[in-house]
Amino acid sequence: MSGAASAVVAGSVACALPAGAEDGAHGTAAGSGPDAKKTPGAKHPRAITMWEFSWIERRWPGAGFEDWDRALDELVERGYNAVRIDPFPHLLAADPHKTWLLWPEWSTQCWGSPDVNRIVLLPALFEFLGKCRERGVMVGLSTWYRKDDADTRMKITGPDAMAANWIRTLELIEQAGFLDTILYTDLCNEWPGEDWAPFMKPLSYGQWDQPASLAWMQKAIALVRERYAQMPLFFSVATGSMAAFGEHDLSYFDLLDPHIWMAQTRDGEFYQLSDYHYERFDNKGYTNLSLKAEGVYRARPDYWQDGLTQAIGQFAEVSRKIKIPLITTECWGVVDYKDWPLLTWDWVQELCVLGAQTAAASGRWLAMASSNFCEPQFVGMWRDKLWHQRVTGAIKSAEIAPELGTGRLYARL
Repeated sequence: MSGAASAVVAGSVACALPAGAEDGAHGTAAGSGPDAKKTPGAKHPRAITMWEFSWIERRWPGAGFEDWDRALDELVERGYNAVRIDPFPHLLAADPHKTWLLWPEWSTQCWGSPDVNRIVLLPALFEFLGKCRERGVMVGLSTWYRKDDADTRMKITGPDAMAANWIRTLELIEQAGFLDTILYTDLCNEWPGEDWAPFMKPLSYGQWDQPASLAWMQKAIALVRERYAQMPLFFSVATGSMAAFGEHDLSYFDLLDPHIWMAQTRDGEFYQLSDYHYERFDNKGYTNLSLKAEGVYRARPDYWQDGLTQAIGQFAEVSRKIKIPLITTECWGVVDYKDWPLLTWDWVQELCVLGAQTAAASGRWLAMASSNFCEPQFVGMWRDKLWHQRVTGAIKSAEIAPELGTGRLYARL
């Protein structure tokens, strides 16, 4: 990695950004700072965070989202002006007022519910969107196609059915008067991963570029676009082959949302050395993280940081080549983490600072997150308000490459 990047993480987390970053000035490290502020009429990236299905599932006492006003006030106080949530389009289209019984995706993670849960989508979704609009927070829509007791998601037998669910979802939002609050619509998270799109088996993570997947994505987007011509549309994907992004016509995508983590660079070497294997209902993965992860990182920080910056740089090049803007809503250090007896946040925050600065400097991102742990339930990360303000200040002061100053997403910034 470069000397400048090394300097970013050489000190403590509290000093990880240049002086003045908490006020929005990012200096040359972000490619903007004061100069960006002086550009008349310039738009800057949104600081976004992933609240996925937690926004409605985690409403029991102490779960983080039992008081939306408090959660959103704290979000804005930390400098964020966009969130990414799951409106459950397959359930909303089936029956927006039904009490749905959801099954847990995991018990080891803090996203969503660790056990069975019940939700009612309307009028809850409208209430949440209204509170976001009151605070100037734009909302990106995505879906993880959560499993209910009837496994309604398996009724998605083709792109027509998927598109119909999303059209109905957007119609309901439009009828309620909140369409102007929507930043974009991602038709499926990490398509076609088997956890979020089991109806696409045998395709799974990284196989978005297979013919059946490409045809599905193009048809589904075309159908939604017929009804909502100005809505930014795309599928977020697990990366797979980087070269594939330049080999296929993705002009029907308004943006790409690459999920970039140090832990998945270098063929997943970091998690291999930490003996972590994405265990969902077994704590042995977190036991291994607790005993090994920070030591693995501290032994070769430059090596791991370089892997991260290379991955970000590669996606910036992809964006330049195919002329599609980027956002990143899940990033930059480790994929899975939480408040746990021997897990500390400082080294994860170091990587997140580096990732945000590197992406901001490229000018290719129209929105980016500070991490995928920026939610009230991740107390160790959430309570460091100054850290969030510094990172979001850097994001929101970055310059956007001039050639990206058009398009459906840019118009909504």
